[in-house]
Amino acid sequence: MTIIITGSVATGKSIIAKKLAKELKHKYLDVNKLIIKEKLREKYSKKLESYPVDIKKLNKSLIKKIKENKKIIIDSHLSHYLPKKYVDLCIVTICDIKELKKRLKKRKYSEKKIKENLETE
Repeated sequence: MTIIITGSVATGKSIIAKKLAKELKHKYLDVNKLIIKEKLREKYSKKLESYPVDIKKLNKSLIKKIKENKKIIIDSHLSHYLPKKYVDLCIVTICDIKELKKRLKKRKYSEKKIKENLETE
């Protein structure tokens, strides 16, 4: 079963994905690590305060991983871009706004980035 865990930054995706992968005996895939390993991101954008990702290339890579192992938990705020025919279950994480703000401050996000992520949530 292919499961994707998606949601805003700092809403608990990784914690849930890792626990679920262990419980179901599925492979856990951290998409952030995959993006770096396979060089799927562009140069750092000061305006966005992040590294833009080529979604088409990312999906191609994820589909390859799914075909290699259908028992996989995919952890990423970008995983919802995968075509639904490759996904058996999608879990969307959410978080209380006050708690999310604390988490983002703890990660030392800029005020602009915190505001952007809170609006997204």
